[in-house]
Amino acid sequence: MPTLKKLREAGDFGAINRRIPYSSFVSLESGEDDKGLLTILRPRESNMGNTLIRAVHGGVVGALIEHAGVMQVMKDTAPEHLPKIINLTVEYLRPCLVDEEAFARGIMVKLGRRIANVRVEVWQSDPERPVAVGHAHFLVE
Repeated sequence: MPTLKKLREAGDFGAINRRIPYSSFVSLESGEDDKGLLTILRPRESNMGNTLIRAVHGGVVGALIEHAGVMQVMKDTAPEHLPKIINLTVEYLRPCLVDEEAFARGIMVKLGRRIANVRVEVWQSDPERPVAVGHAHFLVE
């Protein structure tokens, strides 16, 4: 089985994604587009938190933000292990609807010797109208 470092060097973020247990449980996928690394939350009924407006549970949105942050740290560094979350702050801006895909992109704000600070934006149909944003610190070893 290839190491995380080798998967990262090969750009196989899908394989890294599959090594994170909850990613398949909530239906998270990782890949790249013309702007860089992208994490996608596929529609899944079990992710629903508010049945009246059919919105994704806030914890799932938080997991999407954390996951996008982890993947961005993996892209920008070459850690031996998956980065460990230190803290996560989420700002919920509008409902994230369960019937649509949600997209998340991480932006490395600062990378130190052991700590990475990442900002993540989440949107659905329009990147200019985010449904949530988050800031996370990760321990990189």
